[in-house]
Amino acid sequence: MRVPLIVGNWKMYKIMNEAVELVNEIKRELLDFRKAEIVVCPPVTNLSSVYELLMETNIGLGAQNLYWEKEGAFTGEVSALMIKDCGCEYVIIGHSERRKYFSESDENVNKKIKASLEVGLVPIMCVGETLEEREATKTIEVIKQQLVGGLKGFSLQDLGNLVIAYEPVWAIGTGKTATPTQAQEIHKVIREWILENFSSELSSNMRILYGGSVTPENIRELMRQEDIDGALVGGASLKSASFVGIVKNSVDE
Repeated sequence: MRVPLIVGNWKMYKIMNEAVELVNEIKRELLDFRKAEIVVCPPVTNLSSVYELLMETNIGLGAQNLYWEKEGAFTGEVSALMIKDCGCEYVIIGHSERRKYFSESDENVNKKIKASLEVGLVPIMCVGETLEEREATKTIEVIKQQLVGGLKGFSLQDLGNLVIAYEPVWAIGTGKTATPTQAQEIHKVIREWILENFSSELSSNMRILYGGSVTPENIRELMRQEDIDGALVGGASLKSASFVGIVKNSVDE
C-alpha cells in the first residue's frame, strides 16, 4: 500500500524568523500525525535552521532544487551533497517554474535526478503541460516526452524511491484546479508508462503526487482517485492552517 505523501513547496518565500514560526506551527498540529508522510521544502537559506526544528520528528525536509555537479566553480549553485548535509531527505527536480524561468530542460532534469540518487536523496520529479499544450491536445505527448527525457538511462534499481509529481502548469497559482477526473487520467498515464518501461512492481509502488492549486477543500476528492498518492502543495503550504488542513484531509479518518 502506498503511503500518502504531502510536500509543501515554499518557493521563494519566508525569511529565517518566518520559516521558524511556520514550521513550529506545523509541528504543533502534526507532530503525532502518522497517516501520511509530510515534507516541507523551504528556501535553501532556511534548510539548516528548519532541520534543527524537525530532527527526530515525523516531518521530513526537502530542497527545491540542486545542481548536478559535485563541486566546482559554479557560482550560486548548490550541490546534492550540500543539500544532504543540511539534513534534506528529498529534493524537487524539474518544477515548472524552473523549466519556464530558468530554461531547465529534460536533460538537466535527468542529470539532477542522477546527482540526487548518488547521495541518497529522494528526487521528486515534476512533469506537466502548459495551457497551450492542453488546448492543443498535447498533454499526454508532453508528459511522456518529459518522462522519457528525465528518466533516460536509469535502471529499475535506480528508481525505487523516485516520486513523480504531475503539475498542470495552467493550474499553478491560478486558483484553477484540474478536476479529479482530469488529474486521475494523467496519473494513470504516468503509472502505465512506468509499467511499460520499467516493471509492474515499480509502477505499483511509485507515489505520484498532484500539484496545482491544492487546498484543504479539494484534496479529499483528489486523494480518492486510484492513482493519486499525495500532493505537491505550493501557496497553501505557506500558512500552517491550510497546509495542516491538506495533510489531515488527505486521509480518511
